[in-house]
Amino acid sequence: MAASLIPLITPLLQSDRSSKTVLEDVTIMQCRRAIPRSPLIYSPPCLVIIAQGRKIGYLGDQEFHYNPGQYLVKTLPLPFECETFASSETPLLGLSVRITPALLAELVNETGPMAVTEGDPSPLASVPMTPAMLAAAERLLQCLHSPQDARVLGQSRVRELVYEALKGAQGPALRALVQGQGHYARIAQVLAQMCDNLDEEMSVEQLARLANMSQSSFHQHFKDVAQCSPLQYLKKLRLLKAQMLLTQDLLNVGQTASAVGYKSVNQFSRDYKRYFGTNPNTERRSA
Repeated sequence: MAASLIPLITPLLQSDRSSKTVLEDVTIMQCRRAIPRSPLIYSPPCLVIIAQGRKIGYLGDQEFHYNPGQYLVKTLPLPFECETFASSETPLLGLSVRITPALLAELVNETGPMAVTEGDPSPLASVPMTPAMLAAAERLLQCLHSPQDARVLGQSRVRELVYEALKGAQGPALRALVQGQGHYARIAQVLAQMCDNLDEEMSVEQLARLANMSQSSFHQHFKDVAQCSPLQYLKKLRLLKAQMLLTQDLLNVGQTASAVGYKSVNQFSRDYKRYFGTNPNTERRSA
């Protein structure tokens, strides 16, 4: 179903990896090699549409396949593991669209209330591509071929794409970010607070108070959403942020450890190697 996106994506490629576009919230994806299962995080909330190649995401004991004809909706900043299937002959091609809080709030307000679903929404899920979603993705990519079209039409094309996602199976998860009701929304608020304060000491007691829950209730609901404990989540998040600081901002290991809340560089290096399978100095040199 997504084959029509390939000729629209190809002219927008600027590198062998991700390519920025005129629209700040839209990134073109390319990967020309297979990547084994490894830790990853997308900046949520976001949509990821695959036109060619495929990925498998792993969160706890759950698997998420996103292939051509499907799109991924990620609503919370959850570290997960991802496996990429691609080659130089058949590279993975796709696009990632960040959903801004302002746009999401506007669309939720304009579409009005919807029937309440049972149980908590899923923070990460692969959804079948509808004809309307595909058409919206085509129009978004087409406008990116012209700087003038992108300036004039780009935001409305992004709006249309997010609107289609809001009507889909992951609509309740997106709405929960705005409506702020239930355990899911309270855990989402805690996750956002943790992301914004990675260099600070945090205890489960403090986080439970922030969620307005007892410690036992908070721990259980947090694990239901994140598939790990609060402190395990914090460690993964710090290490993924550290990887970005090492490889993109090119901070040294000591600066990176301090920036993500580690008091001991040795402990940081041990945790980093355990999580990524390589030490931080090697990671930085290979960037």
